[in-house]
Amino acid sequence: MLLALAIQATRPLVVAPVPIFLMVLGVILLVPLLFNRLKIPPIIGLIVAGVVIGPYGLNWLARDMSFEVFGQVGILYLMFLAGLEIDLFNLRKNLSKGLVFGALTFAVPLVVGSVVALSVLGMSLLSALLLASMFAAHTLIGYPIVARFGLTKNPAVVIAVAGTIFTVLGSLLVLAGVMGVVERGQFSALDLLRLIGSLLAYSVVVAYIFPKITRWFFRHYTDGILQFVYILAMTFLAAQAAVWIGLESVFGAFYAGIVLGRYVPARSTLMGRLEFVGNALFIPYFLIGVGMLINIKVVASSWTTIYVATVMSATAMMVKWIAAYVTQRIYHLSPADRSMLYQLSNAHTAVALAVVMIGFTTGIFGEEILNGTVLMILVTCTVSSVGVTRAASRLKLLQLEAEQAEPEAAADGGAAQPVNTLIPIANPLTANELVSLALLMRPEGKSAGQLYALHVRNDNSASSRSISRNSLDVARKVAASVESTIVPIERYDLNFVTGMINVIEERDISQVIIGLHRRTQFIDSFFGDKLSQLLKATNRMVVIVRLFMPPATIMRIQTVVPDKAQFEVGFRQWVRAVANLTRQIGCRIVFNCTDDTRRAIETVLQIDRYEINRSYNKMEGYDDFILLSAKIAPDDLLVVVDARRGSISFTSEMDSLPDFLRHYFAANNLMVVYPEQSEDATPADLATLANSMIADVSVAPSPLWIRLRGLAMTVYDRLRRR
Repeated sequence: MLLALAIQATRPLVVAPVPIFLMVLGVILLVPLLFNRLKIPPIIGLIVAGVVIGPYGLNWLARDMSFEVFGQVGILYLMFLAGLEIDLFNLRKNLSKGLVFGALTFAVPLVVGSVVALSVLGMSLLSALLLASMFAAHTLIGYPIVARFGLTKNPAVVIAVAGTIFTVLGSLLVLAGVMGVVERGQFSALDLLRLIGSLLAYSVVVAYIFPKITRWFFRHYTDGILQFVYILAMTFLAAQAAVWIGLESVFGAFYAGIVLGRYVPARSTLMGRLEFVGNALFIPYFLIGVGMLINIKVVASSWTTIYVATVMSATAMMVKWIAAYVTQRIYHLSPADRSMLYQLSNAHTAVALAVVMIGFTTGIFGEEILNGTVLMILVTCTVSSVGVTRAASRLKLLQLEAEQAEPEAAADGGAAQPVNTLIPIANPLTANELVSLALLMRPEGKSAGQLYALHVRNDNSASSRSISRNSLDVARKVAASVESTIVPIERYDLNFVTGMINVIEERDISQVIIGLHRRTQFIDSFFGDKLSQLLKATNRMVVIVRLFMPPATIMRIQTVVPDKAQFEVGFRQWVRAVANLTRQIGCRIVFNCTDDTRRAIETVLQIDRYEINRSYNKMEGYDDFILLSAKIAPDDLLVVVDARRGSISFTSEMDSLPDFLRHYFAANNLMVVYPEQSEDATPADLATLANSMIADVSVAPSPLWIRLRGLAMTVYDRLRRR
């Protein structure tokens, strides 16, 4: 009887699937609420909850196969999201710093950790090297905190992420070398070279094959669920392929995130689904599973385990701080940047668990190292979570102070005012495309105004009302999927243009994003009568769009800018719009313009801190535009900045633009932008506005010359049109 009771006491209280999942969901729901009130990162709460309810705590749940599966998925998901949110342009820009930090945060822990293991813990050289590799590798467990603060593009964060690649690879190579010595009795340089060769081949194949398959899949299958499943399948394929070549799956998931991030814009429905599923289920499951590994009783009952855990935790945190401090001194970073570097690289979970389990099963490590490692994971994850929260708060505050202190350019003309966007939607089939594009072009921060979806009808039939409701419902769902709000407007009016103009005036609309007219008759115009009337009736910025593929699959944006475009009132607004689109998609943008316009565009991008991959191509006249038509690829987006009659940048050649676009670009992705045109500003005012935005004053003409030239060109164009 006593034996039966003893056996029963060791069994978990909850064993059925439904109660297990219910208890886990309860922990995921309640723990963050409690720890947020205590101002403690919820990540710590989930680990502590795993200790309490796990087999070494109250024994309510066993660390069964569900935690093995979901926990492994959780760590892969965590690394995948970290790679997914990396801006490749910023990564390339900070790659040298990231490699230096990666080398330091790998070499310092490896050397110092080996010395500590040999001298303090009395380990052999082989065991010391393997233990030191655990100190070197780290997991970006604080990355969700960084993402919540909107600092994923911060240079310190990008450097830390780039360093993670180096340290994970280095630690896995050390692990492979040590295991080779254990299995063969000697070090084999040939095996190490073979592993490095496999790694290089793996990296090239994934970087070359995955994008091609992804572009093909996204162009042929637009269903959101299919795209979500596809991205996960490719991620786990990359993770498993990494295992096949002798590396850990966490590297494959991380690398897949970097490669596939180009096709998952931050403001897309797909990104919203990926983050939601990971942060709501898989990553918390992983953190709870980590807590279940910690046996407080064993740790408390053995001074040896406490001693080993203390030495390991102190060493792991000390060496990471040294690496961050040296990096700060080399690149003259701020203390807040150093703190972010240190805290992001301070947590040890995935690779540390893999190394210690391999070392324990092969007899290299004893039980005290196993328990000490689990306790080290708890300590470093706790310190890292708290530290990342504090560092992120400081960096966010510094960023806001810099933005407030930065003087607005004289050409701003109220650029800080919210940019309200109107999206006319004719039917549910085009709603998804237009709203998604508007979200990608939407400015950030204070300039992010309200989104409006409009359906105008001129009859009260049941079918017309049904189309209106369905169109607006689709628009609302697309915006909600990225946690944005859109105001649906169903309007009964005389005609489409009248309804549009009334809403533009009533809602203080700054820009209109509308789909390109579909020709219904042979004699029909390229833009259609409605768009032509709209352009005459309003002076606000109008963006006309036609896409044959999802925006995320666009590889390059070719922007054609007319001469004197910098003199228009809406110049800065459209530059920001295309820059936002470029940054969200992650592609390269080419501005085809004159030298004066190039300087004005570059000044806007620098003032507004747009870190995008951009280049410039000199284009003097309309003939250069015709030559450009041969360089537009099928996966390019052609952006043509047009002008209304009477504006400074308008020329008579623009009258033939619709026919030219229809003839040469009938099968290309197209966006035609009509910048805002002020009815009150004089040509002299507009010239002064443009001149104030040009950063290179040594090259820019004097304000008086700008006024005279702008006025003369305007008079000349008007006389020529007459």
